[in-house]
Amino acid sequence: MFAEGAPSHNPNVDWLNTRGMWTLYVILLVMFHLFLLSIPVDALTVPMVWTLTNVLHNLFSLILFHFTKGTPWLDTDQGRSRALTFWEQIDDGIQYTTTKKFFTILPIVVYLMTGFYTNYDHAHFIVNTISLVTVLVPKLPIFHRLRLFGINRY
Repeated sequence: MFAEGAPSHNPNVDWLNTRGMWTLYVILLVMFHLFLLSIPVDALTVPMVWTLTNVLHNLFSLILFHFTKGTPWLDTDQGRSRALTFWEQIDDGIQYTTTKKFFTILPIVVYLMTGFYTNYDHAHFIVNTISLVTVLVPKLPIFHRLRLFGINRY
């Protein structure tokens, strides 16, 4: 069906490479942050909102990229990617593509901004660092198709 070495067409992840997707993703993240800032609760200080933005974004990213398996939206691959996570399907599993670099660098940038706006408070630092490590470790090439402790094996 496909030429040898040619990338396959997977509409479930190809939208990540479309024009403007990265911009839309950043705009949605900024809008989510502004939404959290607009909630009139005294407990939601600016450092707390930055930490919430970072942690919730990383949780969303972890679920979307590393727990969603197969082709949940369009089943056009006849089950070939049934055992692959969304991250493993991006760019046919090729490492260090621009799309994978973007989705790896973005949590780091949000983490650095969060550190700055929380004035490097120790409690926020620990929570944000754990959140960042949790979302970055599964993106490493060594974890491609590897399931630790059987998590997300089926």
